[in-house]
Amino acid sequence: MTATCGPIFKLLRKNQGIVWTEDCQKAFDSIKEYLMEPLILIPPVEGRPLIMYLTVLEESMGCVLGQQDETGRKEHAIYYLSKKFTDCESRYSMLEKTCCALSLAAKCLRHYLINHTTWLISKIDPIKYIFEKAAITGRIARWQMLLSEYDIEYRTQKTIKDCDEPVFGEGPDPESKWGLIFDGAVNVNGSGIGAIIVTPKGAHIPFTARLQFDCTNNIAEYEACIISIEEAIDLRIKNIDIYGDSALVVNQIKGEWETRHAGLIPYRDYARRLLTFFNKVELHHIPRDENQMADALATLSSMYRVNRRNEVPTISIRCLERPAYVFAAEEVVDDKPWFHDIKMFLQKQEYPPGASNKDKKTLRRLSSSFFLNEEVLYKRNFDMVLLRCVDKHEADLLMHEIHEGSFGTHPNGHTMAKKMLRAGYYWLTMESDCYKLKVTQDKETFLLLSHKIGDFLAQAHKHETSLLESHKTRDFLASTLSRRLPCSNH
Repeated sequence: MTATCGPIFKLLRKNQGIVWTEDCQKAFDSIKEYLMEPLILIPPVEGRPLIMYLTVLEESMGCVLGQQDETGRKEHAIYYLSKKFTDCESRYSMLEKTCCALSLAAKCLRHYLINHTTWLISKIDPIKYIFEKAAITGRIARWQMLLSEYDIEYRTQKTIKDCDEPVFGEGPDPESKWGLIFDGAVNVNGSGIGAIIVTPKGAHIPFTARLQFDCTNNIAEYEACIISIEEAIDLRIKNIDIYGDSALVVNQIKGEWETRHAGLIPYRDYARRLLTFFNKVELHHIPRDENQMADALATLSSMYRVNRRNEVPTISIRCLERPAYVFAAEEVVDDKPWFHDIKMFLQKQEYPPGASNKDKKTLRRLSSSFFLNEEVLYKRNFDMVLLRCVDKHEADLLMHEIHEGSFGTHPNGHTMAKKMLRAGYYWLTMESDCYKLKVTQDKETFLLLSHKIGDFLAQAHKHETSLLESHKTRDFLASTLSRRLPCSNH
């Protein structure tokens, strides 16, 4: 919108003559057309990612923040903004303009982005540029500190279309073949329907609904079939195979069975009319045990009392292959280096599995102090010196080399850690590990010296005893010889 209104904005400058040109008239007509069909804004839904479309031009930027609906088929606008770059900002490179536009959008939309994961769609990836630049200038450092607070992931349009929440804005391939499974359930708690649309790639799109009127089991089956067919029509599917465990519904729609119940005739006729929207459709009857997923959805929707003010929360089903106490008894061995999560975030913008929003925020802030050069990770020191990050094995070799290597002086823990930093190496527990090594080496030295002193004292005692015995032997020999040898007086 800022680029569209550019000719009119020029007339608002000081000392500018007001001349209504053809460009101004085109801009005015474009504004009128836009106001005739304005965007309908909706509030965001918690638990779903936001999608930010960012457009950067030479003198302005535009941003639209949206979100997919519960089916993933449509996107709704939440907020949109535009801004004209200042004279200084307009002289940035296109990459820096994109970074500046993203920081401006994040600052204006903070109340939306702070509680949601945001997918960024733009021509250039500004996240990678900001967090992987070795030399940080003033504005890049400012953008880095601002964006580290938000969970923003760069995505391409193709990535979003191929994800588990597909967007069918243009419709699928007319030649692709889809599947549909439906089921209905009636019990003492109520009535519900469940359906699953299977994409050609094998992804499952579930649909559920609770029937708020009294009905029989056959009517519930018809309702499930008809609603699932309507959803397939909305997705613009042309070739589909429909599966259901109700032989009555499947065979009546196919015309193989006669419909005698008066209440089912309107359902049958309406279902047949809906099938005319497809180029090719086939109906199949399957056993009940092969329709477990749709049956589970229908049973759940019939038993769950829906609160119209709130949506039904997402239910995740995990597969546990072992008893719970086994997980508590076993120790998890992690052979990855301490900087693995930081490296993966800087390299691929990936978070560790199961990370909470607080963990993601902490990882983003921690990663701002690191720099990745190909496969080598560096820690950016406070004086902008890059320190190479090493794992536990390399750290042990470095500590032993500095402490007792060729030029080792057996320093204390603090001095050893300072030498590591001056040499250009870094790991998180550097100083504590150096202290532990020093204490261990001192204990080993003390034990070695104590053994040597003990051996020396034992040898000294043995030498003293042998010396005393030699003196006694000499005196005995002298007295014996003096008695036996004749004495001469002349």
